[in-house]
Amino acid sequence: MAHRLKLRRSALAASSAGIGLTLLLTSCGSGIGAHDDGKTIVGLITKTDDNPFYVKMREGAQKKARELGVDLRTFAGKGQADNDSQVKAIENLVAAGAKGILITPADSGAIIPAIDRARKAGVMVVALDSPTEPATAVDATFATDNRLAGRMIGEWAKARMAGKRPRIALLDLSPEQVKVDVLRDQGFLEGFGVDVRDPKRIGDERDSRIVGHEVTGANEEGGRAAMEKLLQRNGTINLVYTVNEPAAAGAYQAIKAAGKQKDITIVSIDGGCPGVKNVAAGVIGATSMQFPVKMAAKGVAAVAAYAKDGDKPSTPSGQGFTNTGVSLITDTPVSGLESKQPDWGLSHCWG
Repeated sequence: MAHRLKLRRSALAASSAGIGLTLLLTSCGSGIGAHDDGKTIVGLITKTDDNPFYVKMREGAQKKARELGVDLRTFAGKGQADNDSQVKAIENLVAAGAKGILITPADSGAIIPAIDRARKAGVMVVALDSPTEPATAVDATFATDNRLAGRMIGEWAKARMAGKRPRIALLDLSPEQVKVDVLRDQGFLEGFGVDVRDPKRIGDERDSRIVGHEVTGANEEGGRAAMEKLLQRNGTINLVYTVNEPAAAGAYQAIKAAGKQKDITIVSIDGGCPGVKNVAAGVIGATSMQFPVKMAAKGVAAVAAYAKDGDKPSTPSGQGFTNTGVSLITDTPVSGLESKQPDWGLSHCWG
């Protein structure tokens, strides 16, 4: 990998200042409790407002809301695992008379009682990106198959590491065993050929190739700090999995500072435009691209249809889950694994 090339850092960032338990409201329409102009109210609740993935998801929802003439009201919590803020957002939206709520659950289990109350009040609830636990707790889910996304980069990494003794570092989201975090981490290890023991839990593997896990908060600063810790623990690391591309960008900073950019391969999941540029630059070896705009657009359309005729979406699985797709992006293809080049990725990133 051409690790000498300059790291491209994400320019996408929205200020998270001032987000408390009462949430940040970034609404397309008027605030909670304001005059209702007759439009269908749809809520979008993301984990944070500053992660580029959720920024793009919000943009996709806003575009679809304008197209369909619905009143989109968007909320963000103060962290990737902030369940309390999401509960408060659901309560506010139910009180405002929302017809539907789209949510990327921070805690796939703890959020269920609030979702149950909303559905009993006649509100349609749709999960985006991260499934709830159980998945049947919501009316529909529009998401990437995150385990598959992890498995794809795991398979790619296994092929690229052939003939080498892997020393694997895993940069995860949080210590809370968040659903999307678990799916990606365990999918990667499965793809690499590691016995994950309990596929619903991070960190219980007994494989000498794994140096360790650290958490990043899914951001660049966290990725850098986590990578520094792991390199101090073991200087022979040659393969790094990261939960997302901001964490990968931070990890690369630590790797470069240690002078090890020629020796370590990074794989990630997201497929954002900055991440795809980092694939082209050799900073990231391969990433699994998701499509958050598609998730958001499908969710808004589903609520609008429900408001109009009371119909809830039928799904290909018959269990409420619609896979919005995943594509492996790399400029070093491996035999037997379908992938796309970075130039394709740049024209499709997060579409």
